[in-house]
Amino acid sequence: MYVFRIIWTTLFHEMVAYVLVIVGPILFSISSVTSAPTADQYSRGVDWLSRYGYLPPPDVRSGRLHTKETIERAIREMQRFAGLQETGTLDRATSELMEKPRCSLPDIIGTEDLLRRRKKRKRKKRYSLTGLSWHKHDITWSVLNFPSPSRSPWLRPDLVETLLTYALRAWGSHTPLRFHLVHPMPGGQRQDVDIEVSFPRGYHDDGYPFDGRGGTLAHAFFPETGDMAGNTHFDDGEHWSYGDMNGTTDLFAVAVHEFGHALGLSHSSYNPSIMRPYYQGSVGDFRHYTLPRDDQLGIQALYGRGDSTLPTPEMPKLPSIPSLLPPRPTDHAQPALPNRCDGGYDAIANIRGEVFFFKGKFFWRVQHSGSLLSFIPALIKNFWIGLPPTMERIDAVYERSNGHIVFFIGNQYWVFKDRAALPEYPRPLADWGMRTSAGHFPAKLEAAFVWAHNGKTYLFSGGEFWRFDERGSDMRQEVGYPKQTTLWAGVPSDPDDIISWGDGDTYFFKGSSYWVLRRGGLNEGDIQAKSTVVDWMKCDPPIPEPTSTPKVLPPCCCRGLALAPSALHFISALSLVLICHMLPL
Repeated sequence: MYVFRIIWTTLFHEMVAYVLVIVGPILFSISSVTSAPTADQYSRGVDWLSRYGYLPPPDVRSGRLHTKETIERAIREMQRFAGLQETGTLDRATSELMEKPRCSLPDIIGTEDLLRRRKKRKRKKRYSLTGLSWHKHDITWSVLNFPSPSRSPWLRPDLVETLLTYALRAWGSHTPLRFHLVHPMPGGQRQDVDIEVSFPRGYHDDGYPFDGRGGTLAHAFFPETGDMAGNTHFDDGEHWSYGDMNGTTDLFAVAVHEFGHALGLSHSSYNPSIMRPYYQGSVGDFRHYTLPRDDQLGIQALYGRGDSTLPTPEMPKLPSIPSLLPPRPTDHAQPALPNRCDGGYDAIANIRGEVFFFKGKFFWRVQHSGSLLSFIPALIKNFWIGLPPTMERIDAVYERSNGHIVFFIGNQYWVFKDRAALPEYPRPLADWGMRTSAGHFPAKLEAAFVWAHNGKTYLFSGGEFWRFDERGSDMRQEVGYPKQTTLWAGVPSDPDDIISWGDGDTYFFKGSSYWVLRRGGLNEGDIQAKSTVVDWMKCDPPIPEPTSTPKVLPPCCCRGLALAPSALHFISALSLVLICHMLPL
C-alpha cells in the first residue's frame, strides 16, 4: 500500500505539472483575449483615430495599410495629447474619452506642433498655431440662421447674438482685434463677411457632417482657407443653452472654442485651455469669462497685445431655463460590424482595379491579386466624404472611364472625384431618363457596371436594364432600352451587382454566390455558381456532413463532468479529463 501511495503521489504531481505547463499558457491567453477590445470596438477606435488626424486613412489607391505598430503609436499619441496614461491600447479611459462630445476638427496639427516645440524650447508652450491668420484687425461676422426653437426654445435670436458677441469679445479683449456684427439684408440675403455663423444639421456640404445630439458639436474653418475661411457651424441637433444646465450644451463655451479656430488656433493639450478638443461643460457666467493664460498667449502670438477695455455689449433679458432636461446620451449608437461570411452584399464595384464589397455602412476591399486587405470592414463615410450620414446601404456603384465614381442610393445618385463628392450632388435618379416597360421611373437601381466588352454603362432595375454611352462629354441613353435581364443567360436575373474583372470577364453576384461570363459572352448556357464568401472573402468552405460512425470514447472517471460554456471553464474541465485519462483504469 505504501509503495502504491508513492507511485500515485508521483503520478499525480506529474499530471499537475503537465496541466500547468501545457494548459496554463492557454488559460493565460484566453484571459488576455477576454480583456482586450472586441473587433467592433477596435474598428471604431481606428475609425476615431483616422477621423481626428492621428492615423491617415488607408489609401484606396496605393494600398497603404495600418499595421499593429502604427495603430499602437497613434493610440499613444492620442493618449499623450489627452493627458492619459500612455498604454498604446484601447483601455477603458481611452475608450471613454473617445465617446465624449467634442469639436469636429482633427487634433494632429496640434500634436505635431506641440512635440516640435517641446524638443526645441525650454518653456513648454501648449497652444498650437496653424500658421494662418487674418491680415487685418477689423473682422466682420454675421449669423446665417439660428438654433431650432423646438430643440433650444430658450435661445432667442437676440440672445444667440449676445452669446456669440461675448465669445468673440473673449479673444478681442487680449488682442487688437475688433469684431463687427453685420445683419442680413432685407429678404435674408447673405452678406459678404469674414466669419459666417450657422446652425446646420447632418450633412451640410463641407465634409464634416454632424451626428445629432452628442458626438461632434461644432467646427470652424481657419483663416485663409478659401470660401469657407472663418465659417463656424454648430450642430442644430444639439440642445443649446447658456450656463450649466443639465442635458444641454453651453453655446458660449463651444463658441469661444470654435472662434479660436476661426482666428487661427488649433487644438491644445494644455489643461486648462478652451482649445482642448473635448467639451468641458459650462465656463460659468459668460459676462465675466476670461481666457486661460495659455490661450491668451496663443492668440497674442498671432495678433499681438491689445487694449483690454472693450465696450460692453447690450444685454437682452435672460429667459428662464427648465431646471431638468433629458440627460445627454453617453453611449452613441454605432452600427454593428457585418460578418463578411454571411454574403448578401448590397453592392460590388471595380474601383481603381480593385473590388469593393459594400454591406450596410461598411465595405471590404480585395486587391487585384485577389487578397483581402482586412477581415474587419471599413466605414464607407470615412472614405467617401459627402454621402449622407444617415445612409443605411449603397444600392449600386461603378467607376466611369474618366475616374469618377458613381454611387446610387434610393432615388438619388452622387458623383465623386477620388474621395470627395462633386459640389452639385446628389442629383435625382430621374436625370438618367430611364423608363421601365410600364412607363415608370425606376425607384432605385440594383446593379451598375461598365462592360469591358464595349465600354458602355449598364444599369439594372426590376428585371430590366438600360445601356448608356458615357465615353463623350454627355451621358446618352441608347435607343431600344430597357431590355429584359434574362438576355444574360445562365446568371441571376436580379443580381446584387455586376463587375467587369480580369481579362474582361463579367461577374454576376447574388447572395453568397457569383457567376462568370467569359470575355464579353452574353449567352453561355448553364454556368456553374461559385462561392463569393470562399473565393473573395476568404471564409472557410462549409464542412461536409460526417458519414462515418462516431468514435466511441473509452470510459473515463470524469464521465459525469458537465462542462461550462465559457472558455476558462472548458480548459479547466479539459485539464481534469487529461488527468483522468492518464490514470490507470
